[in-house]
Amino acid sequence: MKAKSLALGLVVGSAVGAGVTLLNAPRSGKDTREHFKSQANEVKEAIEKAKVNGKLLSDQIIATSKEGAELIKDLSKDMKGSIEQWQQTIKPHQDNIEHYLKEIEARLQELEQETQLS
Repeated sequence: MKAKSLALGLVVGSAVGAGVTLLNAPRSGKDTREHFKSQANEVKEAIEKAKVNGKLLSDQIIATSKEGAELIKDLSKDMKGSIEQWQQTIKPHQDNIEHYLKEIEARLQELEQETQLS
């Protein structure tokens, strides 16, 4: 009940306030209507500009996202190619290192056996 009374009071108060404002306005009714009409047109124009700018921004975001996705795809492809090339380049060296490590291990075992025999 209190909420209804409060809402009714706000509506009546707003209507009375608007009426008093219009009666005390320094402009005539015709001037006031023209002013409100002008303001309404300006608001409509601003809303239309916001719509256009929003659409442009949306289109730019979509285009940038697509370009970014393509760039990442190309970068990923380039990185994969570089890694494969690097692996091919180091493979012979890796094989040599493994061979030398096996030789070192064999020599260490020989030395270990020699020291145990002595």
